[in-house]
Amino acid sequence: MKRPFDDDAILRVVRDSGRGPMKPKAISRTLDVSPSHYRDLKKRLSELTAEGRLYRVKGGRYAVPDRISLVTGRVSLIRKGDGFVRSEESGEEVFVPERDLESALDGDRVVVRVESHPKGRKPVGRVIRVLERERDALVAVFHEGRKASFAVPRDPRVKSDVVIPWGDEGDAIEGDVVRVRITGYGPRRRGPVGEVVEVLGRLGDPGVDVLSVLHDHGLAPDFPPEVEAAATRIGEGERPEPGEGREDLRELRTMTIDPEDAKDHDDALSVERLDGGSVRVGIHIADVGWYVRPGGELDREARSRGTSVYLVDRVVPMLPHALSSDLCSLVPDRDRYAVSLIVDLDAEGRVESYRFARSIIRSRHKLAYETVQAVLDGEESVQTEADADLRTLASVARRLRERKGVRGALDFELPEARVRLDETGEPVAIERVRRLEAHRLVEDFMLLANELVAREGSSRTLPVLYRIHESPAADRLEDLREMLARFGYRLPSRSVRPRDLLDVLDAARGRPEEQLVSTVVLRAMQRARYAPDNLGHFGLALEHYAHFTSPIRRYPDLVTHRAIVDALVLGRQPPASAHEGLAGLAEHCSFREEVATDAERDSIELKKIEYMKRHLGEEFDGTISGVKAFGAFVQLDDVFVDGLVHVNALEDDYYEFREREYALVGVRKGRRLRLGDRVRVQLVRVDREERHLDFALVSGG
Repeated sequence: MKRPFDDDAILRVVRDSGRGPMKPKAISRTLDVSPSHYRDLKKRLSELTAEGRLYRVKGGRYAVPDRISLVTGRVSLIRKGDGFVRSEESGEEVFVPERDLESALDGDRVVVRVESHPKGRKPVGRVIRVLERERDALVAVFHEGRKASFAVPRDPRVKSDVVIPWGDEGDAIEGDVVRVRITGYGPRRRGPVGEVVEVLGRLGDPGVDVLSVLHDHGLAPDFPPEVEAAATRIGEGERPEPGEGREDLRELRTMTIDPEDAKDHDDALSVERLDGGSVRVGIHIADVGWYVRPGGELDREARSRGTSVYLVDRVVPMLPHALSSDLCSLVPDRDRYAVSLIVDLDAEGRVESYRFARSIIRSRHKLAYETVQAVLDGEESVQTEADADLRTLASVARRLRERKGVRGALDFELPEARVRLDETGEPVAIERVRRLEAHRLVEDFMLLANELVAREGSSRTLPVLYRIHESPAADRLEDLREMLARFGYRLPSRSVRPRDLLDVLDAARGRPEEQLVSTVVLRAMQRARYAPDNLGHFGLALEHYAHFTSPIRRYPDLVTHRAIVDALVLGRQPPASAHEGLAGLAEHCSFREEVATDAERDSIELKKIEYMKRHLGEEFDGTISGVKAFGAFVQLDDVFVDGLVHVNALEDDYYEFREREYALVGVRKGRRLRLGDRVRVQLVRVDREERHLDFALVSGG
């Protein structure tokens, strides 16, 4: 017999209570719960409390957290040791000082009590309960002690050492890099207790540094045996049939365009010329949902991981290699299942019509970005028809890009670096990644697909995860207005549109302050995230946007695929229950993306630090990329490495920090070190443990 209440009803009743927190009996009366279901109600109240969606206060009464100044969310620590918690309900961030984090570590899901609202700043709170531990292990350097050993975490955000009781050190000896399982969490000031479960190697051993990053972020390098077995069974033909309504599109001239070393080919393109100057573009995406069914071993593992992770020397895939780089990957000259979006566009790049199909395709060419660029430049040929298709796709993409510019989409041209390693993992060069027209070509069609998918999801109320990017917060926008006004740039006093910011960026192009203006505009932006509600994408200036084009490596894309295939290919109406749990899934996927981004960045940074150690004493040109009270960060031109010019190293004057000017200013001589200024520095110190470079200022500012 079905219970006469659900979670939404319980939460709504408690939230709307006019008399404060409610006792179970009062909730039962309001919901008209029969005596036979009262025990079920009390059990569910306890479960919702354990999940952090309700909070139990004195007297056995229940309240929704935000009604009693509580916020539930995940902790994101910064290097200083302080943390931020983003509310799962409102998205608002709460600042938590290090002293008030209690035993919470980075990524833990917690309840925070908001204790103050400083004017013009984020609310300040204290962790009062840890709901869920993100990780039960840390990577640390083992040290032997007299009474007990201890391990110093490699993650600079974790300030507490881990106590290792006698007998729990395993095979570790002084100086080993180890993986420590935490067996007890004491108050933050005392630190956790743990045991050594694996010795990774010695500091400086090949591969240990990246392996440390991998484990430090809770990333599993290997899949559980049952997951590998499930992938192997599918690869051996467990699911060979094509499925209902699959169209044969193998006659299309389809091609993939990816990095040279890519193995997971999510997407492919085809193009046909129509009468009147129109074209029909096929955007073909790997049909991962056909193989990874909801609720199975593969789905649970993919959901847990959330995304593939691209470290400096390896890929940690979301799905086992039997699927990610073989059966699901759109490799050339092999029949592959796909979900195809067929779009007709006119000569101006306007969408005339589109449809979705479950398809079978056969890619004819596996192309690298550099090869495509050479074809577009007339320097190389793949094959006559393929060359013509690429030129047609490039022409249509340029029209799409022009329309993107007209609506005001922001496009930050930020330098990206690639660390080149030798066969032993040693960094031998840091190279700038060139953004080619070939990159833009693929990006433009993927953006189009994502927009059309989101438009369908919104109009049909489908259970998809939207990729949202909210407008800048009011306080950041006010700071931005003030900063830009110093250079004569004006933002409207009304709400700011993407077009307004694009106009400022265009006006600053080629001027001395261009770097500064780009940086402060970018820093005013909020972080894009996943959400069950369509709130639009500010940066792209789109009302509808979702991720759809990379289901091999992103779980939200897989969720959206399932909804699109069910509704638009098979004609099934989603049940009301299909939207349940989407909010929690969106929060989880956003968090897993942050973890992956942090791990990727950390792996690259440590190789950059290793590379720079050979250049101690050398001088470099660079740009001030950040200014704090303790010094100025400088990004070097050729190697894209950041380091610090500490105020104590500025010997010509006493410097004061002017936050609103993004500058350090000499008290006596008035010398200014401002965000965006060009400087020349000398590398004076490299700290591999802290992943930190120190510079001395030679000239500039």
